Amino acid sequence: MTDADGQVGAATHCPYCALQCAMTVRAVDPVGTPEVTGREFPTNRGGLCKKGWTSAELLRSSQRIVEPMIREGEGFRPASWDEALDLIADRVRAIRAESGADAVGVFGGGGLTNEKAYQLGKFARLALGTSRIDYNGRFCMSSAAAAGNRAFGVDRGLPFPVDHLDEAATIMLLGSNVAETMPPFIGHLAGARAAGGLIVVDPRRSATAKLTAEGGGIHLQPAPGTDLVLLLGLTHLVIESGLADRDYLEHRTSGFERLRRSVSRWWPERVQQHTGVPVAQLRQVAARLASGRGSYILTGRGVEQHVDGTDTASAAINLALVLGLVGTAHSGYGTLTGQGNGQGGREHGQKSDQLPGYRKIVDPDAREHVARVWGVPPEIIPGPGVPAVELLASMGQPDGLRALLVHGSNVVVSAPDAARVRAGLETLDLLVVCDFFLSETAAFADVVLPVTQWAEEEGTMTSLEGRVLRRRKAVEPPAGVRSELWIMHELAERLAAPGSYSTDAAEVFDELARASAGGPADYSGLSHELLDTGVAAFWPYPAGGPGTPRMFLESFAHPDGRARLVPVQAHPRTPPAQRDGTMTLITGRLLGQYQSGTQTRRVPELMASHPHAEAQLHPAAAAGLGLADGDQVELSTPRGTVRCRVAVSADIRYDTVFLPFHFADGESANLLTEAATDPISGMPEFKTTTVEVRAVRDPAPSAVMVGDRG
Repeated sequence: MTDADGQVGAATHCPYCALQCAMTVRAVDPVGTPEVTGREFPTNRGGLCKKGWTSAELLRSSQRIVEPMIREGEGFRPASWDEALDLIADRVRAIRAESGADAVGVFGGGGLTNEKAYQLGKFARLALGTSRIDYNGRFCMSSAAAAGNRAFGVDRGLPFPVDHLDEAATIMLLGSNVAETMPPFIGHLAGARAAGGLIVVDPRRSATAKLTAEGGGIHLQPAPGTDLVLLLGLTHLVIESGLADRDYLEHRTSGFERLRRSVSRWWPERVQQHTGVPVAQLRQVAARLASGRGSYILTGRGVEQHVDGTDTASAAINLALVLGLVGTAHSGYGTLTGQGNGQGGREHGQKSDQLPGYRKIVDPDAREHVARVWGVPPEIIPGPGVPAVELLASMGQPDGLRALLVHGSNVVVSAPDAARVRAGLETLDLLVVCDFFLSETAAFADVVLPVTQWAEEEGTMTSLEGRVLRRRKAVEPPAGVRSELWIMHELAERLAAPGSYSTDAAEVFDELARASAGGPADYSGLSHELLDTGVAAFWPYPAGGPGTPRMFLESFAHPDGRARLVPVQAHPRTPPAQRDGTMTLITGRLLGQYQSGTQTRRVPELMASHPHAEAQLHPAAAAGLGLADGDQVELSTPRGTVRCRVAVSADIRYDTVFLPFHFADGESANLLTEAATDPISGMPEFKTTTVEVRAVRDPAPSAVMVGDRG
């Protein structure tokens, strides 16, 4: 495409979050940093956040890995591609022969293109023959996905276009700080803010919560881990106050009477006792959501990353259904996908229990269909594997993983109980990491393979609104770098794998489309060629039919066309005693950082705003511990210790400490979190960890985590 200055550039999308802001990337010269300009698009309207504006700096970074590396002693030596791939294939064959195919695991990422995510699932199951594949989206979207599937029969984060929020008079955001995680999104909140209808639920007075101060919005500040009680109480209030949409419930849902009975014990005064949210606020929110002027309920990781995350997401859906918001033209419910391709990444085969098109791997018809597309007998496709936390925990265990191939993830920083993950990696006979940089996980690898970045490849991504987008090549990658499609093709040939593995993204997408045909996430009517026309491509997009910008207008995806109201129960937790520095830790994001920080911690401008992790404490809590702003503090659990500086702020509850999860080594928040998971979704408990907080009088730095495998 040609920009306003008449220069040719590639129309593509930001490499970071699932808002997938549109941008144009133009190569200035063969070695200089490419130029990025915002592009008009419904999600971002030409705007970008600071991560988007600086995204091209990483393409020419001096820290880039530009040739394969093989471990030698305590470090690495450069290797040819043939040597590296031959070594991997030889070790995989030996491990499979000794311990079986499930001794080899694959860990994927929500930032991979649809093509790479699809082919990775196929490669794992056919070329490696393993059931042991999962991905880091298990840490982000699994609870919301599980809740959406059981309520609606399908999981699409936002079942409506983002710009439909522009007309809303009321938007309730639970556990999502969009002002920092996806700043252009806040433009879609303008109408609700002006109408006094922005409601933010967050234990912190986050940047998003502060937006409620303009226009008379509402900030609910429940105690950490009490979101489920809050939602049950709001649902009870809506029903008992006569605010439920009885006609909608009768004709479009099932299970109302069971739901009504299940929430009856959560009267407002009891909810206030458990959450700390005043009764008057509860009544105000219930009335506002039921006002009939266009209401939306949106959830994020803050209410989902818990051991009861699926039930909490279900409670939010139940509230939306009781109000009659879902599947209507001007209201709705949705969950805000975080990673760039978090939606597409979970649809086409990276999850341990799924096949392409969001099909269940245990469904005989699904297996038969996908096997036909792959050209193999269905019986050679392995059954379901195990979710991410269990997969990582099996390293070093009898009959567990002996080899792991990691694509687009940095588990040493992003996984819970990070010290245990590190110890597990050290037990492996083979660790292969595909990455752009020597991440904290790559530092433990036996083989590191350099792969293409976002602007160096063709492909597709699926945004948080279920819109399939074209990622286009704008610049040439360094000479020694290869696409993961090529890597999978080469390894499959060395392993004499069944099936075919194309290196061409358009061909892989065409196969993905065929494999998804008839599934919940049907892409069969799409192709790179069609997407290049600029069509608004919301899935399901079946062959011969239009896309689906707004889902559920006529029916839900269950056989009877009705949504399911799923009763859930809260088991209120006893908060930690507020003495001797015992507090509740919540983890989250910063404006200038992204995920494990593998990319953003290498951009000087982004690091300048937050060069280190800081623990946010309330002034009274800090004073009680003898701490002032900027002092050193130590946070400890039985799993590990983090040492960092204190940021004193009245924006957080007295009983809570906040720590961002983007940092590594001794500042890694996931040294503290535990590997407890939601029994339905496998989602880890990231948001409510009991920690001991104490002042550090000795300013010596804490021990760091380094790759020391020999």
